[in-house]
Amino acid sequence: MFSGTHVMEGSGRMLVTAVGVNSQTGIIFTLLGAGGEEEEKKDKKVDSSHPSSHPPSATDGAAGANATDNANASLVNGKMQDGNMENSQNKAKQQDGAAAMEMQPLKSAEGGEGDDKDKKKSNMHKKEKSVLQGKLTKLAVQIGKAGLVMSAITVIILVLYFAIDTFVVNKKQWLPECTPVYVQYFVKFFIIGVTVLVVAVPEGLPLAVTISLAYSVKKMMKDNNLVRHLDACETMGNATAICSDKTGTLTTNRMTVVQAYVGDVHYKEIPDPDSVPAKTLDLLVNAIAINSAYTTKILPPEKEGGLPRQVGNKTECGLLGFVLDLKQDYEPVRNLIPEEKLYKVYTFNSVRKSMSTVIKMPDGSFRMYSKGASEIVLKKCSRILNAAGEPRIFRPRDRDEMVKKVIEPMACDGLRTICVAFRDFNSTPEPDWDNENDILSDLTCICVVGIEDPVRPEVPEAIRKCQRAGITVRMVTGDNINTARAIAIKCGIIHPGEDFLCLEGKEFNRRIRNEKGEIEQERIDKIWPKLRVLARSSPTDKHTLVKGIIDSTQVEQRQVVAVTGDGTNDGPALKKADVGFAMGIAGTDVAKEASDIILTDDNFSSIVKAVMWGRNVYDSISKFLQFQLTVNIVAVIVAFTGACITQDSPLKAVQMLWVNLIMDTFASLALATEPPTEALLLRKPYGRNKPLISRTMMKNILGHAVYQLTLIFTLLFVGKKKMFKIDSGRNAPLHSPPSEHYTIIFNTFVMMQLFNEINARKIHGERNVFDGIFRNPIFCTIVLGTFAIQIVIVQFGGKPFSCSPLQLDQWMWCVFIGLGELVWGQVIATIPTSRLKFLKEAGRLTEKEEVPEEELNEDVEEIDHAERELRRGQILWFRGLNRIQTQIRVVKAFRSSLYEGLEKPESRTSIHNFMTHPEFRIEDSQPHIPLIDDTDLEEDPALKKNSSPPSSLNKNNSAIDSGINLTTDTSKSATSSSPGSPIHSLETSL
Repeated sequence: MFSGTHVMEGSGRMLVTAVGVNSQTGIIFTLLGAGGEEEEKKDKKVDSSHPSSHPPSATDGAAGANATDNANASLVNGKMQDGNMENSQNKAKQQDGAAAMEMQPLKSAEGGEGDDKDKKKSNMHKKEKSVLQGKLTKLAVQIGKAGLVMSAITVIILVLYFAIDTFVVNKKQWLPECTPVYVQYFVKFFIIGVTVLVVAVPEGLPLAVTISLAYSVKKMMKDNNLVRHLDACETMGNATAICSDKTGTLTTNRMTVVQAYVGDVHYKEIPDPDSVPAKTLDLLVNAIAINSAYTTKILPPEKEGGLPRQVGNKTECGLLGFVLDLKQDYEPVRNLIPEEKLYKVYTFNSVRKSMSTVIKMPDGSFRMYSKGASEIVLKKCSRILNAAGEPRIFRPRDRDEMVKKVIEPMACDGLRTICVAFRDFNSTPEPDWDNENDILSDLTCICVVGIEDPVRPEVPEAIRKCQRAGITVRMVTGDNINTARAIAIKCGIIHPGEDFLCLEGKEFNRRIRNEKGEIEQERIDKIWPKLRVLARSSPTDKHTLVKGIIDSTQVEQRQVVAVTGDGTNDGPALKKADVGFAMGIAGTDVAKEASDIILTDDNFSSIVKAVMWGRNVYDSISKFLQFQLTVNIVAVIVAFTGACITQDSPLKAVQMLWVNLIMDTFASLALATEPPTEALLLRKPYGRNKPLISRTMMKNILGHAVYQLTLIFTLLFVGKKKMFKIDSGRNAPLHSPPSEHYTIIFNTFVMMQLFNEINARKIHGERNVFDGIFRNPIFCTIVLGTFAIQIVIVQFGGKPFSCSPLQLDQWMWCVFIGLGELVWGQVIATIPTSRLKFLKEAGRLTEKEEVPEEELNEDVEEIDHAERELRRGQILWFRGLNRIQTQIRVVKAFRSSLYEGLEKPESRTSIHNFMTHPEFRIEDSQPHIPLIDDTDLEEDPALKKNSSPPSSLNKNNSAIDSGINLTTDTSKSATSSSPGSPIHSLETSL
């Protein structure tokens, strides 16, 4: 029974076997692993407390579970009787038939728990880093180190070259008046080295990732994906499995009657009203209109052309829709017999599996309408309406034949069968309405209808796209196995003739657990690869399946699992999954909080859009890397070689910063905003260990770098005389004006980067680099804008940019060489990557780096989640104790100031000790003045008895675990209670 449960009828006694963290809701929140902030606050208190043993967990009474208690702790004089300070292995199991859920044991506070706190906190931050971030961090560190080494070597070579040439070869002396000049040279060398470092370090990587993810998140909103965690975008691109709900996600969540058995005829479609006998039709309309919640209605659509809105119980909405389909109206019936005129209502419950409503007829007699599960209601029917609308005898063999020919075919079509019946009673004598067995019998069957939750029309195509993309779709539902299998076939999740498994929750639990009831990963590994439908599943089954798939080592690559859910019960599975999808319309707050992405339209096809955007994020980052690393390699080698040979860099500091701006900020904007295409779904998932830079990309990077370096060095050493007939800019004095030679080299370099940016749009060896270029206006704007700014810098930059204006023919040469990048890209695409054996991938995480050390033992982490959530409940208990103790101290202080003749009691260190001495003796003859009204005490004489010291700690009392020292002083006996004492009144109030 959940909090907020409303009792509809009846009376009885309740045995509460579990509350708080041990209840069903508590178990759900335990699996969610919430309460981290409370844990940190409590850790401060635990530091100063004594280590102690954790109590065993109780079990959930609502699920009917049993508990194993391995240790009972009792307190004598504040010490553990058994002296056992280690943690006992305690498990609680929640069972639903064969389903069971193991609660992990808590860790002892002893043995260096405090030493692990800092490590746990740091681990929490490590876990937040996504796989993509880990790969980028590793790659950026490697590139940064290489750039640092190159810049240091460049500075050292420049300094040594200058020193040897000046002081050894030319034999000049270091004169004091020349010191400022030499210092300027050294500063110039240092600036060149810093420039090389700035160009080499890929500081644009974080920007590219952020832009790509932020852009994707914004665009995904239009595709009905509300992203709560940015890293969920890229993770979804690696998804290999999707565990989806059925109702509302794969189906429309609009129950609809599609078949009916009326008047001895089985209609495969909605029957024509004229074909149904008038008497039967009238009974049918009255039975459905009256015997349904009056809050259930069919309302007109909000928008013209939309579907009618269903308000209330979905099954009843389907039946009311059936009335409307028969060209009838239920409102006049309800207006004629309003809800307050209903004589008796037998509400639906799990025992009856039916609902019945009794009305009083105008002649004083009674009529009862019933509806419910067909197999239940038909057993109570002794008559059935025939083709003329008259009742005929309905024998058991007739029922068996009807089940075989009508109900089972409906169930095989994925329909839920509902039987509608009625019964008339005489007015005298009035029936005994409390005798349900007699009342709910001898019914007359009106009809049997088959209700379907139709599959969304776009879902089969979306599932086909997922399967083509290498993603396995599994259905996890609470429906029966026949309905689930039928819906799975309609959706395309399973195909007749394939090798697959459809299991119910009980059978699933039986297969994955050993003789002790413990889940074994080896058993799960035998099931999940072929499992496609899990029916009659509990929330724990869903969580177990997701965890089993994620933890599996049966396949080469670690599975990346996405899960959909809408209820609070789905929270643990949503939290455990790599990507959790919550329903935006039907989802609860807990489900949304546990999710990573919210589907604002509750539609499975939106998940396919998320897969496309996730893969597009990976591709966008790879495109940016392909472009940036090409610029990196060329710029660093040009600067280094130029420094070694010419004692100067052909690309000046400010020019290099402009190049850095192009390849970092502008390129990240241009390449990270590429829209996704359907082609992304034509390849298999990359997997978590996919390298950021593939061998094809490495071929492109090195191939374009060779082209650019060849032409730049040609221009540097040959082009000044042969091509342009201009003066060389090499070995120029310190403050000489900019040279045309170096300006041409700079301009050509930028032109090559601009056209190579177009090449970088394709990373899988595609030839048509212009495909879809106009669908990305941001890319076109940036390329054209960069070209315009380059013209301004070259023609008008002057000395700040170390540029000399160029002639038209010189500009044409620069653009022509840049265009050669596109031609060279086609040449590179022709070379098969398989022939280039020396090429290596980059940006791959090793298994050790991919799985942090703290995650290697998943069981330990699961314990931590359980421990954290259980302690959350303990914290509330401790707060209550602390408040009570504070109130006691206030009362003591108040008492000591009020009563001088009051004997001071001994010091009590806990509320338990205080409760053993709830009275104070007053020696003088003056009447006492109670601090708290004690009238309630007189009404309950049981409260006047002395409180005995606790012999053992309550199993649900976790106070010892917190380190609060609950001691009992048994050396003093409790004196008789003084009912009028102020503190005794306080005890009564507590």
